[in-house]
Amino acid sequence: MSFASDTKTELAKIESKKSCCQLAECYGIWLFSRCFTLKNSYYVTENSSVTTKMAELAAACTGAETEIRYAISRRQKTAYRIQLIDDNARQNLLQRFGATGTEPNLRINRANLPEACCNNAFLRGAFLSCGTVTNPSKEYHLEFSVPYKKLSQDLITLMGEIEDLNLTPAISMRKGSYVIYLKDSRQIEDFLTYLGASSASMELMQVKMYKEMKNDINRKANFETANMDKTYSASARQIAAIVKISNEEGLESLSHDLYELALLRLDNPEMSLRELAEQLGITRSAVNHRMKKIQELGDTLGDSSHIKMV
Repeated sequence: MSFASDTKTELAKIESKKSCCQLAECYGIWLFSRCFTLKNSYYVTENSSVTTKMAELAAACTGAETEIRYAISRRQKTAYRIQLIDDNARQNLLQRFGATGTEPNLRINRANLPEACCNNAFLRGAFLSCGTVTNPSKEYHLEFSVPYKKLSQDLITLMGEIEDLNLTPAISMRKGSYVIYLKDSRQIEDFLTYLGASSASMELMQVKMYKEMKNDINRKANFETANMDKTYSASARQIAAIVKISNEEGLESLSHDLYELALLRLDNPEMSLRELAEQLGITRSAVNHRMKKIQELGDTLGDSSHIKMV
């Protein structure tokens, strides 16, 4: 089962407690199914929970009978096809929601959403019918694929009116359909919770937390690696200067403070300036100042390519 299928199965199990919400969910699931018409048409899905929900809602809210058939999809999976059994069933469904089937454009009839709670049920039905959500381990993406322009615009308006969610859906065209989508993980998480898919929302949240933790670890690792590379690069230049002084003048030519630091650096090429300072019992600034003197002395002794390692 995919994440999208699991989400729809979870949503399909929700039973509306109020008759107005049950009616609104029925309206949403059939309005966006491409079967909200007098023409003999059918809806196909690989999720049996969706077709079962469509049949139950149609019967309970409009008295319309449906027929569900089974087939094998192109992906060699079981597909479920549902359709209203005859003209009378189609007409009953349409009339229940104030439609005739001859409208030039399908729109959301707000009269079928009399209460604020009905918006929740309606959008849940719409998602069951034409929505999907991507596995959050791959990307954050939730969408509705709507066949009609004005209907898609009405859906965007309704989503934007949900209090406290601050959804900002975008729209694009794909294969003749209007695709309304969310890509912000927080908005998808909140919207799934609003629809009633709390388990799917929780899984998205957990995946998001894992990703953020993993990214944080990677950032820290990269930061440490960069610091180590910087330390080793500086250490190599310092050691080159010390070796040059040793070959040309002898380390004994250095003052006691510089001699002590030069030997410590030769023995500990991996140490940072702070660690060298701790070993010598002085400040990092003092170590940095002394090391600069050593490098300056090394620079005065000619090209490092002539150094003879001992």
